[in-house]
Amino acid sequence: MIRFEAPRSRSKSVPHAIPVLSGNEGAIGGYQAALNRSKASIARQGFTGKLSQVAQLDNDLIAVGLGDEASADSLRAAAGSLARSLGKIDRLATSLHEVQIAGATAAVVEGLGLGAYHFSSYKSEPDHSHVVELPGARQAEIDQAMIGVEAETFARDLINTPAADKAPADLAEKIAERARSAGVKVEIWDESRMASEQLAGTLGVGAGSSRPPRFVRLSYRPSKASRSLALVGKGIVFDSGGLSIKPADAMETMKTDMSGAAAVAAATAAIARRKLRVGIEAYLPLTDNMSGGNAIKPGDVIRYRNGRTIEVLNTDAEGRLVLADGLILAAESDADLIVDIATLTGAQRIALGDRVGAVFGTEREDTELATAAGAMAGERFWPMPLVADYDHLIKSEIADHKNTGGRYGGSISAALILQPFAADKRWIHLDIAGPARAEKAYNWFTVGGTGFGTRTLIALAEAFADG
Repeated sequence: MIRFEAPRSRSKSVPHAIPVLSGNEGAIGGYQAALNRSKASIARQGFTGKLSQVAQLDNDLIAVGLGDEASADSLRAAAGSLARSLGKIDRLATSLHEVQIAGATAAVVEGLGLGAYHFSSYKSEPDHSHVVELPGARQAEIDQAMIGVEAETFARDLINTPAADKAPADLAEKIAERARSAGVKVEIWDESRMASEQLAGTLGVGAGSSRPPRFVRLSYRPSKASRSLALVGKGIVFDSGGLSIKPADAMETMKTDMSGAAAVAAATAAIARRKLRVGIEAYLPLTDNMSGGNAIKPGDVIRYRNGRTIEVLNTDAEGRLVLADGLILAAESDADLIVDIATLTGAQRIALGDRVGAVFGTEREDTELATAAGAMAGERFWPMPLVADYDHLIKSEIADHKNTGGRYGGSISAALILQPFAADKRWIHLDIAGPARAEKAYNWFTVGGTGFGTRTLIALAEAFADG
C-alpha cells in the first residue's frame, strides 16, 4: 500500500527515484549531475534506461528507466516497476511526475498505487506500507488519480477473493456497500424477484449451485447529465463449467470469472465519486456455474424476457447466457450507449493474448471511443469485426440461436449471440478474458486479478460526459 504526500520540496534523507531515458541519454528534470556521480554503479548493474528498468545506485539514488520516449504509458509502467522494487523502503521521494508531459502526475500515482498492490487478506503477515513524496505536485491531481487507483484496487480485491468467501449474495452486499458510500442507488434482486423479472439466463446458469444467484442494479443519475451509459458486467462467481465440466487445472483461476462485474461495480462508484455528468445504469448478474442435480443440461432451451430463445449445447459457454439478461434490461432503459464487459471467450485470449482486450460494436465511432478510453487508461483494446454472415455458426434447429459457434472465430460468434439482446441500441462489447488475469507481474499489473477495464470504463464515462 502506498500513501502519497505533496511537499514543497523533497526530504533530503530519503531515497530519491529519478526518471532516465534509454541509452543513458540523461536524467530528466536536472538530475544529470547526480546520475553522473553514479556511473560506476550504473555500469555494474547494467542500467541503460530501458523501460521499467530500476536500479538502486549510490547515495540513495534510484534510477528508473522510461525507455526511448517519455509518455503517460511509459511513466505509468516505470512507476509500477518502481513500486514492486520498493521492498522494505518506508519512505521515498520521486521526481517522475516532473516529466514535462500532460497527465504526468496522474500516470505516476496510478503506476505506483497499482504496482504496489498486494492481495494480503489471507496472509499471516501484514502488507508493507510506503510513503511516496511527489514534491510540488498538485494535491487535486493526486486525489483524482487515487479515485481510479482505489476503484481498480477494489475490483482486484473482489476478483482475488476465493469463491468460497464471495457467494453471490455476499458479493452483492459488498458491491452495494461500495456503491451506496459513493451516492449510488442500489437494488439487489433475489431469485424470487429475478423470476418475476424473467431473468431466465442467470436463473438457469445458477440452478446447479447450492448458493442462489443475485442480480444487482446500480443507478447514478446526476441532475445535470444529458447523456447516459448502461453498463453490464459478467459476474460468474465460480465457473466449474457446469455439466460440461472443465478440466481440473482450468478451474484453478475461475474465481476470476466475475471480473466484468467487478470492473462495472468499481467504475460506477468511481464515476459517482468524481461527480461526472453522465448517467449510469449498471446491471450485474451474479451466480455460480455448478453441476448440481438441478443444473441446466445440454440441449435445454432458455426463453428470455424479450421472447428470444437460446439452445444450450455447452454449459461452459454460460457468460453469454447471463449477459443476455443484463443487455435486455439495458436495452429497455433510456441509455444512449450500452457497454458490456466480460471474461467471455478463450478465443479472445488466443487471438490477442493476455495483455490486450477485444472490442466489438455496432458503430465504428463507439469502438473507436472505447479504444481511445482504454488508451487513456493505459489498457489496450483492439477492434474486432462483427461478421454478420458468421450468424450461420450459431443458428439452432430448435431455437433462435445456440450458445456456441464452434472452434473458429469464437469471440466473434459469442459477440453475435449477444448483439440481438441489445436490440437496436448503440452497443459495445468488451471481451477481457486474457488481460483480466496476470500470471506474472508487468507494468502496474500484479499477479492475479488485474481489474482490467475498470479505469477504461471511467475514462469512457468521462469522454461520454464531455460529448
